[in-house]
Amino acid sequence: MDLTQFEHQYDHLARDVGAFKRSISNKLMYTVGKDPVSARSEDWLHAVSYAVRDHLVERWMKTTRAQYEQDVKRVYYLSMEFLIGRTFTNAILALELMPTIRQALAELDVDADTLFDLEPDAALGNGGLGRLAACFLDSMATLGVPGFGYGIRYDYGMFRQNIIDGRQVESPDYWLKQGNPWEFPRPEVQFRVRFGGHLEHSGQGADARVRWVGTDDVLAMAYDTIIPGYGTEATNTLRLWSAKATEEMDLRAFNQGNYFGAVEGKNHSENVSRVLYPDDSTLSGRELRLRQEYFFVSASLQDLVRRYLRTHTGFEALPDKVSVHMNDTHPVLAIPELMRILIDEHQRPWAEAWALCQKVFSYTNHTLMHEALETWPIELFGRVLPRHLRIIFDINAFFLTEVAKTHGQDAELMRRLSLIDESGERRVRMAYLAVVASHSINGVSALHSELMKDSIFADFARLWPERFNNKTNGVTPRRWLAQANPGLATLLDQRLGRGWRRHLDQLEGLRHAVDLPGFLGAFRKIKRQNKERLAAYVLKQLAIRLHPDALFDVQVKRIHEYKRQLLNVLHVVTRYQRILANPDAQWVPRVVVFAGKAASAYHMAKLVIKLINDVARTVNNDPRIGDKLKVVFIPNYSVSLAEIIMPAADLSEQISTAGTEASGTGNMKFALNGALTIGTLDGANVEMREHVGDENIFIFGKTTPEVAEIRAQGYQPRAIYDRNPELQAVLDAIRDGMFSPDEPGRYQQIFDTLVNWGDHYLLLADYESYVDTQTRVDTLYRNADDWTRRAVLNVAGMGEFSSDRTIAQYAHEIWHSRPVIVGPGHAPAP
Repeated sequence: MDLTQFEHQYDHLARDVGAFKRSISNKLMYTVGKDPVSARSEDWLHAVSYAVRDHLVERWMKTTRAQYEQDVKRVYYLSMEFLIGRTFTNAILALELMPTIRQALAELDVDADTLFDLEPDAALGNGGLGRLAACFLDSMATLGVPGFGYGIRYDYGMFRQNIIDGRQVESPDYWLKQGNPWEFPRPEVQFRVRFGGHLEHSGQGADARVRWVGTDDVLAMAYDTIIPGYGTEATNTLRLWSAKATEEMDLRAFNQGNYFGAVEGKNHSENVSRVLYPDDSTLSGRELRLRQEYFFVSASLQDLVRRYLRTHTGFEALPDKVSVHMNDTHPVLAIPELMRILIDEHQRPWAEAWALCQKVFSYTNHTLMHEALETWPIELFGRVLPRHLRIIFDINAFFLTEVAKTHGQDAELMRRLSLIDESGERRVRMAYLAVVASHSINGVSALHSELMKDSIFADFARLWPERFNNKTNGVTPRRWLAQANPGLATLLDQRLGRGWRRHLDQLEGLRHAVDLPGFLGAFRKIKRQNKERLAAYVLKQLAIRLHPDALFDVQVKRIHEYKRQLLNVLHVVTRYQRILANPDAQWVPRVVVFAGKAASAYHMAKLVIKLINDVARTVNNDPRIGDKLKVVFIPNYSVSLAEIIMPAADLSEQISTAGTEASGTGNMKFALNGALTIGTLDGANVEMREHVGDENIFIFGKTTPEVAEIRAQGYQPRAIYDRNPELQAVLDAIRDGMFSPDEPGRYQQIFDTLVNWGDHYLLLADYESYVDTQTRVDTLYRNADDWTRRAVLNVAGMGEFSSDRTIAQYAHEIWHSRPVIVGPGHAPAP
C-alpha cells in the first residue's frame, strides 16, 4: 500500500471526531473506571491511549495472521536497550490521528498538550545503542520486515538523574508507577530460566549426554508492545521479559513470623529485571549483570524456538525461517543458549547444532574500545552458567582445531584467536564468540567498519573476509523530524510534499529552495520558535534565562571521556576568559547546552558533570558577561527531552577523538533538524561531510591515522601546555579553584589527567584546532542568511541517514528476509 492509499483509507477516521470522543469516554468509564467529573489528567491520558491502541490492535492481529499464512522468515532483534521514548505520540503519528485527537479532546475540555507531557519515557535504555534499536524497530515495521524486538522490561530503567549542588545524584526512575496502557501482559507466556547448579554426564562417544541439574530458577514473563509502521498496516512486536519468582513466598517461614525471609527468595529472583546496567564496580553487581544478559536471551531463544516449532517439524528449515541479530555483545549468550536448546532439549548432534547456529546468528559491533568489549571471568561464568561455559569450551576447541588445519600449529595465532583470554585472569571473550558464530559481522559507519577489521577483529577478518560488512546507522524521520520538529515538517510538506517521511532522499529537493524568496526567512523563523521553546523549558526547570538570538551550541549524549565533553568545557572557559579580557568586542552571544548521564560508578564522568555545573554557576552569575555567554546542564536527559533540545540547536558538538565513536546518531538527528556540525573525522561524521559538503560542516582535529601516530610516538601533553599560554590559563584556572573556591583542589585530577598523565583521548592535541574552529563558527553565524543557507543544505543532505535505508540493507544483505504482505484480504486473528 502506498502512502496516498494509506492516507485515503484513514481519512474517514480523521474526520470522525464524534466517534473518537465516544471511544475516549467509553475507555475512561469502562477500562479506566473513572467518571469524567472526577478523572485526573492521568486517567484521561490512559483513556485516550486505550482508544488509540484499539486502532493498532486490529492491524497487529492482521500482521501476525499474515506472517503465519505466508510462512515468512522472522527477524529477532536482541538488545539490552530499547529507548523508545513516549509511545502515545508515536502511535498517533503512525495513524495520522493528531488533528482528530486534538479536536476530540478539546471538545471534551481536555488539553492535549498537558496529556502528551504526562506520559513518561519508557525507561528501557540509556543512550545511542537503545535509541538506534528503537529506530530500527520503527523502520522494520514501516518496511514490513517481520520482526520481534526482544529485551528486558526494567522496573526502574537506569536511574533518574538529579543535579544537586552541581553533582549527579541517582534516584529510581519508576516509570511504571501509573501503569502502562501500551503493554499487553502475557502471563500465559512464561519460560523457566536456570542459573547455577552442576553438570552430570552419562553415556560414551556419540551417546554422551550432559544434564544440567540442581539449578536456581527464575521465570521470565512476556509483556508485548505494538510497534506500528508508518504508511502501512504492518506492525511488529517488542517483547520484553520481566522476572518472576518460581514461588511467590515461603508460607512456612511466614507462618513462623519470618516475614522478610518468606519473600527473600522472590525478591532475589525478581532483581534480575529491576534496573538497567546495575553498578558493576562490585562482584555482586557484575554477577547480576551476567544474570540479566542470560535471563533475556534464554527466554527469547526458548520463545522463538517454540514459535518456529508451531509450524515446522525438525530444525532443517531453521536458518530459512529465523534470523537472530545481536545488537552489541550483551546478547551473545544467545549462542550457547541455542546450542543448549538444540543439543540438550532436542537431542540434535553437536555438529548439526553448530552448523545451524552459524547460519542463524548475525552481530553488530558498536565499539572499538577494548575495555568496552565484554569479557567474563571463567570463575564467575562457570558458577552462574556451568553448562554454557562447557559449550563455549567445546566451540573454542572445535574452532581452533579447524584453524589449525589451514594455518598450522601457530601458537601465537591460536592465543590471539581463542575465545578464552589466558593472560592473567582467564576470561571469556564475548565479542570473539559473536564473530565465530555469526555469518555476518557489521560495523555502523564506513570508518568504523574498516577500523574494526584492522584492529579488534583483524585476525578474524583475515580468516573470513566475506563475513565483515558495513551498515551505516540511520534515524527514523518520523520521530526525529515529523514529531520532534512540527514547524520544519510543515515547511517541508509545503515545499516537497509529505513523501519524505518514508523516502528521506526527497530532502534533496531542498537544494533548489535555498534561493527562493522568503524560504531562508521561513526556515530561520522556525528555528527561532524552537529555540524559544527550549528557552521556556530551561527557564521553567532551571530558572536560567536564555536569549533565543544567541547561537545555541549543544552537546547532549552519554557523559564519557571519549565523547570529550571536557574539551567543550575547555572552550567555554577559554571563551569566558577572552570576554573578560576584551569585554567591549563584538562577541557573538552563545548559549552552551549540556545534557547526559554518567554511569553511576564512573568517577571521572561525574567529576566532569560537576565541573560543567561549577563553570555554569560562575559564568551565568558574572555581571561582566551578561548574555554574551550562558552555560546550562539540563538534568535527566531522555528521548522526550531530546525532542525539545535538538530542533533548537544551531551547532551540534560531535567531538569524540577520531577512531573512537562507532557512528553516532545524535549527529544525524541534529543535522536533520537544521544544525551545523562541529566535529572530528570520526564515526558517521565522515559520511555526513560527504553528503552535506565540506563547506557546510566544521571539521577539526587529528585524523584517525594521526591519533595512532601520536600514541605510537608517545603523547606529550605537557609540551602542548607549555607552549600555549591561553591553554595554560584555562587549565590553571580549573586546577587552582576559579570555579571551585569552596574546594580549590577539586579538579586537580582533571588537570593531572590532561597535562601530567597524558589522557588517552588526546584533548590537548585537539584543543587549538577546536578553539580556532569555534572562531570560524562565530564568523559564519554573524551572516544570518549564509548560516541559514548552510543549515538548509545540511537538512537536504541527510536523506542517506534514514534508518529505513539501513534496515533495507540489513533485510536484503544480512537477514535475507522478505516483507510480509498485509492487506484488506487478511481477516483479523480471533
